[in-house]
Amino acid sequence: MNKEVIVANKNKFIELLQSTGRKGVDEMIAVLEELGFFAAPASTRFHLSYEGGLLEHSLGVCRIALMVRKQVLLVRPELEPQLPIESVILTTLLHDVCKAEVYKRAIKRRKNERGIWEDYEGYDVDYSDFPVGHGEKSVIVLLQSGLELTKEEILAIRWHMSAWDLPFQSYELMGSLNAAREKTPLLGILQAADGLSANVLETK
Repeated sequence: MNKEVIVANKNKFIELLQSTGRKGVDEMIAVLEELGFFAAPASTRFHLSYEGGLLEHSLGVCRIALMVRKQVLLVRPELEPQLPIESVILTTLLHDVCKAEVYKRAIKRRKNERGIWEDYEGYDVDYSDFPVGHGEKSVIVLLQSGLELTKEEILAIRWHMSAWDLPFQSYELMGSLNAAREKTPLLGILQAADGLSANVLETK
């Protein structure tokens, strides 16, 4: 991705994050810099697998979630106290903090358009530094940075992968996921926006 686009996206991300006025935001931004969040890819090969891809994905999820929130409140205005704008911004921008640091540059092989194998620079995944799980890691990193999160925000970030992240299809964790869905509509909005961004907005 063009360096100028990455800088513009980073400035927009920081502006949105600071607009929440949440205690610990500035410290969180410093942690993101240290983790290499703003330069990280969103995946190894599935979506936005290039420098700045994670930043682009996070902004896309935020954009969609704010639109979804607006439409939801037209139908269910009584949900507004459960869907504060700052919570939508925080959870969408920071749900994938767990991906910072895990992508390592590597020389990989693929077939080109003529069917010939060639080397290219891509990414491998290394979870060895802090192998605690996807949503769990994001929550832990955010809390350790000093960012204040509500219980609903923690639930939304922890469970944003839905059943895709349930180890061995645990009945206990499935029960926790269902309970989290019932507790806050923020989780449903984050899940929907994450899926729409990855599978619609980010497709070629």
